[in-house]
Amino acid sequence: MVAAEYHPPWFSIAPMMELTNNHYRTIARLISKHAWLYTEMLAAETIVYQKDNLDRFLAFPSDQHPIVLQIGGNHLENLATAAKLARSYGYDEINFNCGCPSPKVAGEACFSVSLMLDPEFVAKAMSVIAANSDVPVSVKCRIGVDNHDSYNELCNFIYKVSSMSPTRHFIIHSRKALLNGISPAENRRIPPLRYEYFYALLRDFPDLRLTINGGITTIEAVNAALKAGAHGVMMGRAAYNNPWQTLGHVDAAVYGVPGKGMTRRQILEAYQQYADSVMGTWGCNKPSLRDLAKPMLGLFHSEPRCGLWKRHVDAAFSDCKTMKSLLEKTLPVMPDYVLDKAPMPLTPSSKDSFTSIHDLLPAPYAAPAPKPEMAL
Repeated sequence: MVAAEYHPPWFSIAPMMELTNNHYRTIARLISKHAWLYTEMLAAETIVYQKDNLDRFLAFPSDQHPIVLQIGGNHLENLATAAKLARSYGYDEINFNCGCPSPKVAGEACFSVSLMLDPEFVAKAMSVIAANSDVPVSVKCRIGVDNHDSYNELCNFIYKVSSMSPTRHFIIHSRKALLNGISPAENRRIPPLRYEYFYALLRDFPDLRLTINGGITTIEAVNAALKAGAHGVMMGRAAYNNPWQTLGHVDAAVYGVPGKGMTRRQILEAYQQYADSVMGTWGCNKPSLRDLAKPMLGLFHSEPRCGLWKRHVDAAFSDCKTMKSLLEKTLPVMPDYVLDKAPMPLTPSSKDSFTSIHDLLPAPYAAPAPKPEMAL
């Protein structure tokens, strides 16, 4: 598949560990035809060491296009091999993770967001990934790490990676990462958002594609960010926790094309067929019914009887063995009007974080002058 066949990535769903798996992506694609989907991050070592079991990690239904594979790692040979092994699966882009602040990867393993401190290595990594792939490559990063959080340091990272590798797309989480022991959840909340850094990058790197990420939780905010000049917007947990009210508006409100028009009853009927077809395919009863039910729990976010339905689902695991039986047992608690209605209309918001953003930009970045060649 070729990414040019699809609408541009004006809206994408962030890669989230243990969340954006095949199960969630199946639901997301049932709601939105045009949102760009990302896998959860896969370590290059996992792909290399599981090369005889790759379908479990890399296979996906063809209707999930456009879809991006995100990989992480700090070993060039493994990154090259992982990219080569992924080629036959037909992803539309490969993204390199330089933004996850989890101590498991940024601390002990010394990759992900820690790599922002070594842009020369990231450039080498992107070069070997691109050389072993046949699709575009991109980087997802933060705006800084710990005390390395000036706009100039961020620009140096972007400049070196883009000038020393084929990377032309950067996804910028507009918070820095703190590697002082706080949790990944706290890293999504405690460091302040600096959207002005992102919009300054648009000014200073006009030849690059830049996608904004972090703190954007509504479609109204997505369109505000795009209107302010962002090439694309990536949404994270809001798209996971409330997929109906977020993804349900993407096609019409962001892409200007008709939505899929499926009700939640129809989405669950289609998802039930998928879930029952894949249950237990990995051995040791994986994926389990509980695994498959997890990504559908946000479909009724804030609706009447949502909490009651979740409690019924939790109780049903004790005796239901299929998704069909679980839904037959639990859905009767939900009102028909909730199951069959369309997403609520978008309501204009008075809050726009991007209205005056161009008045806050830091001073322009001056790229370092090329070093003169040594005289012979």
